[in-house]
Parts: sequence; structure tokens; C-alpha cells
Amino acid sequence: MSYRRRASPLHAARAAAGCAYCFSLLVAALVLSAPVALGAVLLAIAGAGLGAKVGREMRRAALFAVPLGLAVMLINALVVRDGLTVIARLGDLPVFGQTDVTLEATVSGAVLGARAVALVLCGALYTAAVDPDQVLRLFRRFSFHSALTATLATRMIPVLARDGRRLAEAQRCRPGPPPSRARLVRAATAGVLDRALDVAAALEVRGYGSARRAPRGVRRPWSRHDLAFTASAVALAAIAVGGRLAGLEPFSSDPALHAPVSAGGVAVAVGLLVCALLPFADRRGIER
Repeated sequence: MSYRRRASPLHAARAAAGCAYCFSLLVAALVLSAPVALGAVLLAIAGAGLGAKVGREMRRAALFAVPLGLAVMLINALVVRDGLTVIARLGDLPVFGQTDVTLEATVSGAVLGARAVALVLCGALYTAAVDPDQVLRLFRRFSFHSALTATLATRMIPVLARDGRRLAEAQRCRPGPPPSRARLVRAATAGVLDRALDVAAALEVRGYGSARRAPRGVRRPWSRHDLAFTASAVALAAIAVGGRLAGLEPFSSDPALHAPVSAGGVAVAVGLLVCALLPFADRRGIER
């Protein structure tokens, strides 16, 4: 999964607004616990993926996230002993011991699983819809070469692991005892350092670091999409945190299940959906 520019309002917004929008959805998934509210967060993330035209990437992430959520629910139902309503008596199981599956533990595991799915999908939305180059430029304000440092650090670690595997395979084809891990690490690190020097030379030839910063007062103005997604991020965080603090979405599973569908919980869910999907209604200027 990688970023590719598409004609959508989220792609047209600057990276700071996109990061704030994805982060607000993540906060809502972490803060809210009621099934209605979590369902609204999942629908909001899925709708944002469709609005940003990254449905294929979201489906790929869902193929990993949904089994993960089911596994979390199953493990929680088997491990947690809280709850009064027993729905299955599995007897004495290896490792788990006497296992009684309760409705409260199952619902609590389902909530945790739904939260895990929401977090994975939110990360997929960020990866597919927010320009990573612009994100690195945001860190450039704190340190001029931090963008290059972050890029090389994330690129060279997989290269180091790949070179180590190749060297180990080549050494196994030779007669004699296999090489130690220390020798493989030294050889792979030497190769990565050589590549890093080549990358640095290429960047120097291309003039990295020689460009001057833009003069003060000359900055890219905020577009309608920047303002829309920033306002949406603030509204989403305010609704999620405010609803949790005000107790508008009551939910508890210990010792008994308590998950009423109240008017406040429905209002929180509707507010999340409206605030998350409203910025996608304005599609002017998305080609830029």
C-alpha cells in the first residue's frame, strides 16, 4: 500500500489537514466504547475511504483487520472471566483451565476487536490519502535535514535485513560451518553504509539542501479543502471527547452488560458521521 495522487478532496488538502483529520478519527476510535458510536466511527472511516477514492486500499487493509478483530474478540471471550451471563460452558481446556464464556466478555471483546479494526483502517486511510512527502516537509520546519534522516532510516533498515538474508543464503551454499550472526551483521552493515554514501552523493548532485527557504510572508494560502478537513478534525475530536465526558454513550460490561441506545448516543453517532463525511461534499478544485 502506497500513496498515489487522486482527484479527491482529501488528496487536495494539505498534509497537516489530512493528518489532523485521520488523527481525529483515531481519537474517536480510542475514546468511544459504545457499539453504536464505534459503528459510526467505522462507517465514517469507510465513507472517507470511498470519498477519497481509496476503496481498494481500504479493502486490502480490511482483509487483515477483520480477522485481527475476530481474533481479539475470541481471545477476550476465552480469557476474561468477568460477567454474569454464561452463554457457553467449554469445560476444562488446556492452558485456559475451566472456561465459561460469558456474554459480557464476548461483547467486550467485540468492542476491542472493532476498535482494532478502526485503528487499522484509519492507518490505511492515512497511508493512501496523505502525501508522505508533504508530511516530511512538516518535520523539516523543526530540523532542515530531519526529512532526509527519517527517509533514510526507514529505507535502510529493510535493506539491512534483506542483505543479511541474502548473505546467509550465500554462505549456506559454501562448505564448512555456517557463519556467525556477528559476521553477517558486519557484512550487511558495510553494504548499507556504501549504499548510504551513494544516496548521499546522488542527493548532493541533485542539489538537496542548497535551495533557500521561501521568504517570510510568501506561503501557500489555505484552500477550502484545508479549512474543511481542519474544521472536521476539530469537530470530530470535540464530539468524541465531549460525548465521553458527558456520558452520552453509556456502555459497561462489568459485571453485567449495560449498553442502552440512548438519544445522546445516537446524536454522537450521527454527529460523527456528518462531520467526517461533510468535507467530501465540496469537490471543487480537487484536480490541483
